[in-house]
Amino acid sequence: MNKFRTLDDVDVRAKRVLLRVDLNVPMENGHVTDLTRLERVVPTITEIADKGGKVILLAHFGRPKGRDPKDSLKPVAEALSRVLKKPVGFADDCIGEAAARAVAAMKDGDILCLENTRFHKEEEKNDPAFTAELARLGDVWVNDAFSAAHRAHASTEGLGHKLPAYAGRSMQAELDALGKALEAPTKPVIAIVGGAKVSTKIDLLENLVSKVDALVIGGGMANTFLHAQGVAIGKSLAERELAPTALRILEKAEAANCAVILPVDATVAFHFAAGSPSFGYGLDAIPADGMILDIGPQSTARIHAAIDDAATLVWNGPIGAFEIAPFDRGTAVAARHAAARTKAKKLVSVAGGGDTVAALNQAGVAHDFTYVSTAGGAFLEWMEGKPLPGVEVLKVG
Repeated sequence: MNKFRTLDDVDVRAKRVLLRVDLNVPMENGHVTDLTRLERVVPTITEIADKGGKVILLAHFGRPKGRDPKDSLKPVAEALSRVLKKPVGFADDCIGEAAARAVAAMKDGDILCLENTRFHKEEEKNDPAFTAELARLGDVWVNDAFSAAHRAHASTEGLGHKLPAYAGRSMQAELDALGKALEAPTKPVIAIVGGAKVSTKIDLLENLVSKVDALVIGGGMANTFLHAQGVAIGKSLAERELAPTALRILEKAEAANCAVILPVDATVAFHFAAGSPSFGYGLDAIPADGMILDIGPQSTARIHAAIDDAATLVWNGPIGAFEIAPFDRGTAVAARHAAARTKAKKLVSVAGGGDTVAALNQAGVAHDFTYVSTAGGAFLEWMEGKPLPGVEVLKVG
C-alpha cells in the first residue's frame, strides 16, 4: 500500500496550517440541514488547534460564477463553530489584504475560515499565481477533503506543490479504509455495484472485474446485462444500446475468474409509484408491460451467500429502486446482512456514493459498516482505479 504523509509527520505548533476541508453542506434558508461533513472535519481541526497550530480553513461552497453572497461560507463557519464548541473566525476573502490581515491577527490554537475559494475562477483552473497567493498565508498544507481529491484545483492539489503537504485525519481514515478494501484486501473480495445506468459505471465495472472475486450487479444496470443475455425485460429501465458493452464486461470477468452475480428473479410492477402493486416473477416470465424494480427472494439468497463467502465487501449503488417502498427491500435486506457479518467481525465492509449512503441510512445500518465514504465522484474514481490528484500529492517519495 502507498505511504502518505499524515499529521504524525509534522509539528504544527505555532505554524500557520492551511487546512482544506469539505464544507459543501446542504443549506436551507441560511441554515445547515445536515452536519455530517462538519462533524467529519472536527478531529483534524481540534488536533491541530490543541497542538498550538493556527487552523486556516480553505473550502468551496456550491458552484458560484464569481462572488455571490448566497454561496458565502460565513453561515457554514458559524455552524462549524457550534459543532466544534469553539470560536471560528471568518475572513471575507481567501486571498488578498482581508485574508492576510485575518491570518496575521491569529494566535496559536485559533481557527479561521476563509471565504469560498471558488469565488475566484483561478481556483478551479489551478492557476499558479492564485495558488502562490494562497500559499503565502500558510507554512504547511493539510488536505482533509477526500471528496474533492479527484479535482486538481489550487486548494485541493496545487498547494501540495508549494508547501509541505499532509493528510488530515478524515483523509487518512478514508485512505486506510479504501486501501483495505481494494489495494491490499483480505480475500475473497466481493463488490456490489448498482444504480440506474451502466454508462456511468463502465470504467468502474471494467476495473473491478480484475480486482474482485465476485461482482454483484443490481439496479437498472442489471436490466441492461439481462437484456444483453437475451432476457425479455418488458418495460424495465435499461440502456439497450449498451448490450455489446455489457457482454464485453462479462467476457472480461470470465477471463479474470470473477463470478458475476446477476438477478435470477425479480420484483415487478406496472407503475413506478409508492405502494404500487408488485409481483414476483422468474426471469423467463417478465410481463411485456411490466417493469423490474427490485430483485426477488432467490436473488437475495444468492447475494447473501456471496456475502457469507467474502472477507471484504465494497459497495456502490443500490440494488433496486430503493427510493420507493416496497422496491427498497432487496437493498435493505442485503445491507442488513452485510452489517450483521461486519458486526460479527467476519467482514470488512466499505461503501460510498450518495445513493448508497442514503440507502444504508434508510436501512438503519450505515454505522455498522466498517467505513462509509461521503465522497461521491472521488469515491467512484478511486473505485475505477484512477489516480486522484489531491491524494497523489500526499504520497511519500
